[in-house]
Amino acid sequence: MLNDLTLTELGARLRDGRLSPLDLEAEARAANTHGAYVHVNAERSMLLAASADAAFSAGVDLGPLQGIPVSIKDLYGVPGFPTAAGSPRRLPAAWERPGPVVARALGQLAVVMGKTHTVEFAFGGLGTNPHHPTPRNPCDPETPRAPGGSSAGAGVSLAEGSALVALGTDTAGSVRIPASWTGQVGLKTTRGRWSTDGIVPLSTTLDTAGVLTRTVADLRVAFGALDPEAGEDIEPVEVSALRLGRPDELVYDGCSPGVAEAVEAALGTLAARGARVERVALPEVNEAYALFNVGGPVATELYQFLSEDLPAWLAGLDPNVRARLAGAGELPAHEYLRRLRAMARLAASAAERLRPVDVVVTPTVANTPPPLAEIATPEGYRAANGLCLRNTGVVSYLGLCAVTLPVGRDAAGMPVGMQLVGRPGSEPRLLAVAAAIERALAG
Repeated sequence: MLNDLTLTELGARLRDGRLSPLDLEAEARAANTHGAYVHVNAERSMLLAASADAAFSAGVDLGPLQGIPVSIKDLYGVPGFPTAAGSPRRLPAAWERPGPVVARALGQLAVVMGKTHTVEFAFGGLGTNPHHPTPRNPCDPETPRAPGGSSAGAGVSLAEGSALVALGTDTAGSVRIPASWTGQVGLKTTRGRWSTDGIVPLSTTLDTAGVLTRTVADLRVAFGALDPEAGEDIEPVEVSALRLGRPDELVYDGCSPGVAEAVEAALGTLAARGARVERVALPEVNEAYALFNVGGPVATELYQFLSEDLPAWLAGLDPNVRARLAGAGELPAHEYLRRLRAMARLAASAAERLRPVDVVVTPTVANTPPPLAEIATPEGYRAANGLCLRNTGVVSYLGLCAVTLPVGRDAAGMPVGMQLVGRPGSEPRLLAVAAAIERALAG
């Protein structure tokens, strides 16, 4: 199968003529079997593949994503596709215009396979949406389980092979959760590193554009293709030179059976290969989690956006999204500003605490992907949603960047992700650390 090759290997074959973008597109299109997409356009994806093929034949190389199948979350504006942001109706045409992230992918003649499912307006971590069928998590062929959200189709598209790179967004975990629950790799960028123009907003304070891939090695290729500071070198590091911080606060507590154990086992392997694993105090986690639990700025910012820009969409919201917006329009201005000040204070403090280590290591998601039947009630949904967002949400509230990579299976046989957390703006170093860890755990 062509999707067993790395992006680097595929790129070499595309460029020397051993592989055609048309063949790669056809194989990816045939793999669309788990409901990852809300919109597909086979004619358009084949046309993009033909354009990439013609460019290669003419000796034109526009970048690492040329000819590569890419899925794009249905929050991004993409020419030729409607944008609905997980809602049951098409948004105004202004939201179909591409922003800088999509423009960089299209400028390299990436092959867009379609728009992937999202939780309505990205406000949820489980990946469900009553307006559209929930993508099926490919990692359990027997029991329908949550795919993770809000980028619900992104991880599924990679796991099934219908895309090799997936564009998502991450406000409180929406790249990292689906990546973790489907056994993929995902990057949550530092706020502001990648533009969110051309992306339907959830939170003007916390929204980030992000990317999912099958491996860290692939992520480094995708990051180099999409990052506006792509000239910045990602220097290799050895695992024996790493200092890994393991916090005691909250993030290892209350995990599903096998989740924390898989991460601890990975840390043990890394320590055996020479990494220094040390306890770190990160008390900011507890206060950030308290802010998260009262909605932080997110619910109020989404309510403001919908009320001002899309008021006709409010009445038909997913009941789970509507429940999380309860009271958001009544938050006093002084409380909203207090939360923003608290987040800024905590972020500055947390960034300083991370200085002695290369990364802080946590389970990406505390709970196993729940069967859809267990989250069909408001009570079941609320409990599972809150727990799945906990470890990723506090990282977002602390203004940090993070990568998740798979490190094993939990007691239910589902993938477990390990979250590597870095200081703001440290993405190149974070990816080098993640690559060293991936190599060490594979060998």
